[in-house]
Amino acid sequence: MSSKIAAQMYTIRDFTKTEKDLSESLVKLHRIGYPAVQASAVGAMDGDSPAVTTSLFRSMMDDNGIRCIATHRSWESLANKTDKEIEFHHQIGCNFAAIGGLPSSYTKDGLEGYSRFVNDAVPVIAKLKTAGIQFGVHNHDHEFERLGANRRWPHSVLLEDGGTDLKLEIDLYWVHHAGVNPIRRMAECKGRTPVIHIKDMEVVLGKAPDTAAVGEGNMDWESLLPACKNAGVEWYAVEQDSCRRDPFDCLRSSFEFLRSKGI
Repeated sequence: MSSKIAAQMYTIRDFTKTEKDLSESLVKLHRIGYPAVQASAVGAMDGDSPAVTTSLFRSMMDDNGIRCIATHRSWESLANKTDKEIEFHHQIGCNFAAIGGLPSSYTKDGLEGYSRFVNDAVPVIAKLKTAGIQFGVHNHDHEFERLGANRRWPHSVLLEDGGTDLKLEIDLYWVHHAGVNPIRRMAECKGRTPVIHIKDMEVVLGKAPDTAAVGEGNMDWESLLPACKNAGVEWYAVEQDSCRRDPFDCLRSSFEFLRSKGI
């Protein structure tokens, strides 16, 4: 059975700032067993004259039997430089573009801002779709703040008003952190979650709960993983915002746990 586990490269952002580091990081991910990555916070690819071009990145991935199944890109670039973004994704062989969250120009206006984003996104999503690229929005916990007279979640504006072409890159940790039942939310988002973010929540004495390798915290994976499968998840992108030990070791632990569960 082929694995559907990807490494979210934000986890190893401190190890992708140079061409050498990026190359070595992909080798490490290959040795762990990851067949795919999400390209996010890859410093060596930043700027107008990046140290690593799209063609070089594609070559590095090919050399390690790794594919790019998703990205995190800026909404400004996706909206205003859509053709350039399409070219970028085609060159790295990726068919899913996501944003890490809505810009503050939208979120500052509460539910109205989310509704405005949904409308603004329609032509961008359509253009990406024509090029064979899906578009998704990643969540944190603030999308589940109850707002307005009806106490509605901003995340529900995306789900209910955004249309089926607006995908939801659910981050299970942040749904759980917000006090929302992630199993129920996955069911409500069925068919809209081709790529999700997956990490665990660990309790440490004297500190606030923090992110942990999957299987090393308190999230209910025995129930969560079947719920993800039922919702139509295609890729499980392992991400840790912070690691209390070597992030590659955390990625290894998460990978081995998920493989033991048949992912």
